[in-house]
Formats: sequence, structure tokens, C-alpha cells
Amino acid sequence: MTKKVAIIASNGGLFDAYKVFNIVTAAAATDQEVAIFFTFEGLNLIHKDANGKLPLPEGKEHFAEGFKKANVPSIPELVTMAQEMDVKFIGCQMTMDVLGIEKEAFVGGIEVGGAVTFLEFAKDADVTLTF
Repeated sequence: MTKKVAIIASNGGLFDAYKVFNIVTAAAATDQEVAIFFTFEGLNLIHKDANGKLPLPEGKEHFAEGFKKANVPSIPELVTMAQEMDVKFIGCQMTMDVLGIEKEAFVGGIEVGGAVTFLEFAKDADVTLTF
């Protein structure tokens, strides 16, 4: 039986993005079924314009150089990797409505849904995390 990993991404900083995509790509690489529910600032992680310039926490700017030196993939690259590994992306309909953002502003291949859509996936997940 395939294990399932359900993740809620509600924060939109660079560290948050690396945490989310590190976990999901590792889970997908070990043949687990993965879904991410992007809500509130977490939508920045899949926003076409925002995900390439996510903010670092104040005082942590030196990490940018470390990521580069360590050849850590960019967030847009990790988004593509996750999608190629069949990670399911669910954009929060309510947040999109509140912010007036259309599905076209996000990377291709996302599903737009509400909490019920995510909960349907998460109800029998083996691991559930929130970032």
C-alpha cells in the first residue's frame, strides 16, 4: 500500500519553500503519494512571478550565497521537479478569491480547491505536516 504525505504550505518565505519542497521531493522519491495545499502566503511558492524571489528572513541574507555555493536548486526548479514526480498541488480557492488572483498567475498543473479537497486527500495520510 502506498504511503501518503499531506502538506499545508501557509507561509511564503524562502526558508518555508525549501522546507516544503525538500520534504515533498524526498517523499515522492521514495514512492509516496504527496499533495500540498497552498494557502495564504504559501501561494507565493507556486506563483509564477513570486516564487523566484521569495524573501529570506531578516538577518539571514548570507544564506543566499550558501545556497548558490552548495548548488541548491532554485524554488522554481524544485517546483518543476516536484511536479515531474507527480506531487499534487492544490491552490486554496478561498485565498485566491480574497486576493483576487486567478489560476493563470500560478504554475501550470495546479488544482484549485478548498479545504474539503485537501481533507479528502489528507484523511488517510500517513504523514501530515504544516509549514
